[in-house]
Amino acid sequence: MNQAEIKRKRTESVLKELLPQAFAMLDDEALNTLVVTEVICSRGRYDSKVYLDKTGIDEKEQEIILNKLSKVTGFLKNYVKESEGWYRSPNFKFKFDDYMEKVARIDELFKIIEGKK
Repeated sequence: MNQAEIKRKRTESVLKELLPQAFAMLDDEALNTLVVTEVICSRGRYDSKVYLDKTGIDEKEQEIILNKLSKVTGFLKNYVKESEGWYRSPNFKFKFDDYMEKVARIDELFKIIEGKK
């Protein structure tokens, strides 16, 4: 792992901690409780994909939340910059993570396979 990758991983880790804190400061109940599952930064750390846990949130609510997040992106970027003393913050692209659903489906398949033995 070279120096640039270490910096990128460090940035991802910091963002994973700071974004939920920033969400908690917002007045919107739907955004206050969001859980960040993963942050992946681009090579230059100019852009980042932020994956959110979608447990208990239907697809209509997900669209509403993503719309609200696009409106508060400026606040989130300023919060991150001020908290860490950075010159600039990466651009955020929010997505809901379906990883947990995939894991549950794989577990179901293993149980079915185990039952057939």
